[in-house]
Amino acid sequence: MKKRKIKRKGRFWAYILECSDRTFYTGYTNGLAARLKRHNDGLASKYTRSRLPVKFVWTKEYRKFETAIKAEARIKKLTRLQKEALVKVKRLDKVLAD
Repeated sequence: MKKRKIKRKGRFWAYILECSDRTFYTGYTNGLAARLKRHNDGLASKYTRSRLPVKFVWTKEYRKFETAIKAEARIKKLTRLQKEALVKVKRLDKVLAD
């Protein structure tokens, strides 16, 4: 049986949150405002639930769902210092080039 690929249309974001304990959390979404609200309501992630409030420190919009997920995966592999650099320079390609 062939697996059918779901086409997701719209806008998608990869993001980094800074938690109240100054740690970072990385994710992806199709709605930034709603996702931030879910995080701050304690409904989006076990990790952030105990580190409220959280705020966006980096976001990047993508036109394809798959690209946003790939960006999230790449960011999760970064070190703390690399994530701090990303928050400052805003460009993942620049951080990965270093």
